[in-house]
Amino acid sequence: MKAKKETRQFETEIQQLLNLIVNSLYTHKDIFLRELISNASDAIDRLRFNAQTDPDLLGDDTEFKIKIKPDGINQTLEIADNGIGMTYDEVLENIGTIAKSGTAAFLEALEQSRQMETLTPELIGQFGVGFYSAFMVAEKITIITRAAGSDTAVRWESIGDGSYTIEETTKESRGTTIILQLKKPGKDESDYTDQWVIRSIIKQHSDFVAYPIVMDVEKDEPIPDEEQLKDKDGKPIGETTRKVVREETLNSMKAIWARDKKDVTDAEYEEFYKHLSHDWNPPLDRLHMKFEGTTEYSALLYIPSRAPFDLFNPERRHGVHLYCKRVFIMDNCKALLPEYLSFVKGIVDAPDLNLNVSRELLQHDRLVLNIRRNLVKKLLDLLKNMEPETYDKFYAEFGSALKWGIHIDSDNRNKIAELVRYRTTKSEDKEISLKEYVDRMQADQKEIFYITGENLTALINSPHLEALKEKDYEVLLMADPVDEWVIQSLNEYDGKPLKSAEKGDLALDAPDDKKKDEYSALFGFIKNQLADKIKEVKASTRLKNSIACLSSEDNDMSAYMEKILKASGQSVPEVKRVLELNLAHPVMGRIKSLFDADRKNPKITEYCELLLDLAIIGEGGKIDNPSRFSKQVGDLMTGALEA
Repeated sequence: MKAKKETRQFETEIQQLLNLIVNSLYTHKDIFLRELISNASDAIDRLRFNAQTDPDLLGDDTEFKIKIKPDGINQTLEIADNGIGMTYDEVLENIGTIAKSGTAAFLEALEQSRQMETLTPELIGQFGVGFYSAFMVAEKITIITRAAGSDTAVRWESIGDGSYTIEETTKESRGTTIILQLKKPGKDESDYTDQWVIRSIIKQHSDFVAYPIVMDVEKDEPIPDEEQLKDKDGKPIGETTRKVVREETLNSMKAIWARDKKDVTDAEYEEFYKHLSHDWNPPLDRLHMKFEGTTEYSALLYIPSRAPFDLFNPERRHGVHLYCKRVFIMDNCKALLPEYLSFVKGIVDAPDLNLNVSRELLQHDRLVLNIRRNLVKKLLDLLKNMEPETYDKFYAEFGSALKWGIHIDSDNRNKIAELVRYRTTKSEDKEISLKEYVDRMQADQKEIFYITGENLTALINSPHLEALKEKDYEVLLMADPVDEWVIQSLNEYDGKPLKSAEKGDLALDAPDDKKKDEYSALFGFIKNQLADKIKEVKASTRLKNSIACLSSEDNDMSAYMEKILKASGQSVPEVKRVLELNLAHPVMGRIKSLFDADRKNPKITEYCELLLDLAIIGEGGKIDNPSRFSKQVGDLMTGALEA
């Protein structure tokens, strides 16, 4: 039966990506080799993991390696591995639609950077489009791959013009071979068929790859004594050396995490991070430790300097790899660190781990749980002891993830609370810690006040804060959606309860009971008019300058939380809020006079709606009937101008 062959078009975004890579002036072309070698290393890792439960996948081919074959005559470069390989469908999925969620973000990042002519390796690493970096140096790429356990191989080929061919083929053994038909190097450009160029790139970028990176090298080798021609006196006649080709390992394969940290240079740490993470930005900080005792393991963890574009994607892979006695067990090891620290990259090598442990059992393995507790403690200590300037950089990238830890990690809630930062009504452009807030509290202040919302400008100018500002109380401005979950879990800090500025009674001033009685009839009328929209009408102790605001009961959902849930498509039960009115505002006195004179005056009904609209707008909300509001304001302005 004839093997199937088809020509397909890349997705539109992939075509755009190819055009950028192929046609842009790229000053870091060497990274293509590192990316392809890292992919080959990953393929061997995956095979070794699968072989834990299916040893037959290995067959007789148990010596793992990555082989480089430069050919200066034909201007080709091959990168071959004996890893897990790919099936026909896997090639289509992994190569034809690479970085499904990442490509659009990659292109957007390029546009925002306004550096379309000088792509940076940081972007290549961040968005996982490393394979396509090979088109910087190749005019054609061919992939021949055979999945472990399969009898059929696949051939994929493209010249980077927006299309590719794919067909079934044959291959003697499992694994993947990538053949680059290289472009002719320009002036001052590297020749990637030159063995010394290849050696240099691998030494710089791939020295820590865990598998031998090999290349056939021609060298002079002594001719064995018994094979040499000799004269009657036993002296050699002619050549004593000959040219031979030997397979040579180009990388050291150092298990850097197993070495004493005093013996590892900063440059070595950084290069290992790049190999491990495919991130070309240097890490912000690192944690290298070896635990000994009843539990023994080594760990080398890195804090990235930039957050991945999919930081909050639940499908995002975790960054820690699990090893046992330097044998790869699995990547994406979610059991080793909680979700809020999933951005951490690194290696954990646990010699006592059961090699046959499954991902499901791993979640409940006592050794793994002990490692997890220690890693979290050490990482939180690392963050706590960072230099302020370094921590500010970290928090700008990962602060939201850290806040999520307050909600999901009850064991470390207080430690994480020490690390969170917020803008306040007094901090201007600076974010402060909760400890700084408590240290600055007024002598008579018993609670930590906060307000949540999506816009810092709206929050700092919110009517809910007027009385608090008058008393010189500082208020935390929580403008991150995750803050709504923070306050659900963090009820107090340093013995001071957290109190919402828009919920319940702030108990700032004693109510004027006489004035409340005077307005009770008007309040009853307003409540009846707005009964389908509000729960209650009451005199406000929050307001000083504004006329109206909406508040909630202490246990009610905040307006911002309701908005978040609705935006995510969740059904939210309707919660009516309290309309608070400022009885000291002159407008309320005028409305009361109209009401006392004629309770049937239609103007009063209009003012009821207007008061509610003003309260909604004051907190940055969206009113139901903007055109009615516009007309009412226009009529009021006309009346005022005519008076």
